[in-house]
Amino acid sequence: MTRAARLALAAAGAALAALVVAMVAGGAAFPRIILGVPSSGVLTRWGLPVSKLFMDVAGVTTVGLLLAAAVLLPNGKSGKGLLGTSALDYLRAASWTALTWAGAAFLTMVFSVSDVWAKPVPEILNRDFLVGYATQESPGISLTLVILFGVSIALFSRGAITAGAAGALLVFSLVTMLPPALTGHSSSSPNHGLATIGLSLHLLTLALWVGGLGVLALHAVRKQPQLGVAAERFSRLAVWLFVGVGLSGVFSVLARLTAVSDLWTSSYGILLVAKTVAFVLLGYVGWWHRQRTLVALEAGAPRAFTRLAFGELMLMLATIGLAVALARTPPPPVSLPADRAFDLLGYPVPPPISLANIASLWWFDLFFATVAALLAGLYGAGVVRLRRRGDTWSWGRTASWFIGVVVLVIATQTGLARYSKVMFDVHMIEHMTLAMIVPIFLVLGGPVTLALRALKPAAVRGDRGPREWLLAILHSRFVRVAAHPAIATAIFIASTYALYFTPLFEAAMQEHLGHIAMTLHFLISGSLFFWVVIGVDPGPHQLPHVGRLLLLFVTMPFHAFFGIALMMTGSVIASGWYEQLDRSWGGPLLQEQQNGGAIAWGFGEIPTLIVLLAIAVQWYQSEDRKARRDDRKADRAEGGDPELNSYNDYLAKLNRLDKTE
Repeated sequence: MTRAARLALAAAGAALAALVVAMVAGGAAFPRIILGVPSSGVLTRWGLPVSKLFMDVAGVTTVGLLLAAAVLLPNGKSGKGLLGTSALDYLRAASWTALTWAGAAFLTMVFSVSDVWAKPVPEILNRDFLVGYATQESPGISLTLVILFGVSIALFSRGAITAGAAGALLVFSLVTMLPPALTGHSSSSPNHGLATIGLSLHLLTLALWVGGLGVLALHAVRKQPQLGVAAERFSRLAVWLFVGVGLSGVFSVLARLTAVSDLWTSSYGILLVAKTVAFVLLGYVGWWHRQRTLVALEAGAPRAFTRLAFGELMLMLATIGLAVALARTPPPPVSLPADRAFDLLGYPVPPPISLANIASLWWFDLFFATVAALLAGLYGAGVVRLRRRGDTWSWGRTASWFIGVVVLVIATQTGLARYSKVMFDVHMIEHMTLAMIVPIFLVLGGPVTLALRALKPAAVRGDRGPREWLLAILHSRFVRVAAHPAIATAIFIASTYALYFTPLFEAAMQEHLGHIAMTLHFLISGSLFFWVVIGVDPGPHQLPHVGRLLLLFVTMPFHAFFGIALMMTGSVIASGWYEQLDRSWGGPLLQEQQNGGAIAWGFGEIPTLIVLLAIAVQWYQSEDRKARRDDRKADRAEGGDPELNSYNDYLAKLNRLDKTE
């Protein structure tokens, strides 16, 4: 048996051992059997967590293989983004692990149907049970997505040969990790918004961390080349992944536990403590790895890395086993009032709206708080790097960027975010702010130009570092199409009509993830449109300033028509959502909708004025730069400007003729 096979078996054994111990400790291994109540049997009791464990391990392994191929290992020497030999091997291996991922998801679905219907596996193996669960129940739909996405990753991995394709498959695999986790305890948590986003971030960062380390250990065991480069890259990435896993885990715990005493008085809390201890040990091992093992690796001792990585991998997979057992253990019960609004919103209906309540009733949205922190932190780091290097960066652009971030925080974290879910007119204020105010200031900040100046090129020619990935994205076919003025304008305008005059709006309001997707769409579509109109960053399509003005004036009437259409609509949009909230204050829903239409109609004047001023300033600066270039060109020309010299000669000739006369 090869060392790689022994490593895989040891890792699987560690995960299974942790799962068994955790299930016994949490009570899931020996549930109480009640006479007369049907049971799914011992096979399902153990088959469900084991199949889910293998589904998670296969998913994490797929993520790790794709991470190694796209990011950790250097590209080939052709300079065209083609993968090297080792990266191609891992990409092909990812096709098999993705297929295993899909197969384990199918087994998980079979055992889940048996568990839900409390029937042994042989009794549910028919079309009605499986098809109904796979297409009508949220957990079944999520597993169906994993099966379909896993098969797709397996197929596309067979033919991919570039780092760009491997990067796209890596993103696809991370998306595939999410559906099953978001239909577990997080969806039923009192603060389901915080629990859902916290779990999502926790899962993604953990998958990258565990998967990346596992493939690095495999790379070392197989004695493949470029281990030092891959280990050094993963070490830098692991620091941020460790922080992400820790913070997201804290938020997930806060969303599920009602008291600190739950940590030692409930099985769920005890398993959380065990998982936390494992996480702290991982952090210590990672620190040791960075301080000692990388140095030994550079000195030509790859076995030092193999030993430490093997131990860290065992600990990581044991943590995954604890997480699977945690998913089978119910969290401590929470006593909540029978409030439909609380179930939908994650908080009670706020009191009657006022400026004081908007300013004081802040609502922590983890997703957009993370987005704002990343936007501010990365931009600030770029400016600091330029300053330390002795380069300059416009204070106006910096101020514009941070104004946009502050407005983003106000729109998503203050009482405005609370009331936007219960009042249509307040929602329209938030919509217009995110789509037409925040993007203007962000675009004027020039983040892409800053990143291209601050980031260093890859050390090896043809390889891809952060700067090369950014350039690859900017030059990609997707960005060229999406950033075309006609396409960007169509997305900006048509998506608004499609959202509010179809069932999409009510569907998005019903689910926390749907609401996040809708809000994120406002921000992205607005940023894309204003990038085309007033963007200072390089783009695939550069319009002349006259064209930018025309594009702006063409867009304005459509927003006015949208506001008028809302004001004239005789039925309430998303009436099912607002009626469920059973609000005891405020005016009629139709009146609020008409107010929202008036806001949409009049709101466009402020951003239009800002954009007009920006275009005028940019136009003036462009003409000024052109004039200075012409002057420098004339100065560099031998003997000065020929036309100016000819004119001066003509004047001198006239002067001589006057004197002779």
